[in-house]
Amino acid sequence: MTRSTEETVRGFLGEVRSGQSPERAEHYMSQTVLAHQVRAGARETLERGPANYTEHVEEMLEMFGQFEFEVDELLVDGDRAYARWIQRGHHVGDIDGHEPTGRPIETVGSAVYRVEAGRIVEYWIQQDAAGLMTQLTAPVN
Repeated sequence: MTRSTEETVRGFLGEVRSGQSPERAEHYMSQTVLAHQVRAGARETLERGPANYTEHVEEMLEMFGQFEFEVDELLVDGDRAYARWIQRGHHVGDIDGHEPTGRPIETVGSAVYRVEAGRIVEYWIQQDAAGLMTQLTAPVN
């Protein structure tokens, strides 16, 4: 059975990217996924796979704790889906060299996912790195 683009991306975000079940990445991702990342103007393309992505989400859980992941918008057009989200957690692990403070932390991101045969094969992601850095460097009261 082949899932639709919407079913694939909604399932991936709700189960895997949300941190609820990162080990389920293999159910939504192709063995090789091109991940185009834009962070503070720097662009790079990585090859990701389900195991690598599972590790990536587990690292986020180490940094943010069990975070809340809210999808604000999901738009689908053929084999592509655009998603925008807010992630809320706490600074419980080292993030870019910043020691944990335990303070609440919120990040905003968006991505376009390309789906073939019910699996994500490519995505373009942007994260609000400046907003995260502002929170990490804010004085502790």
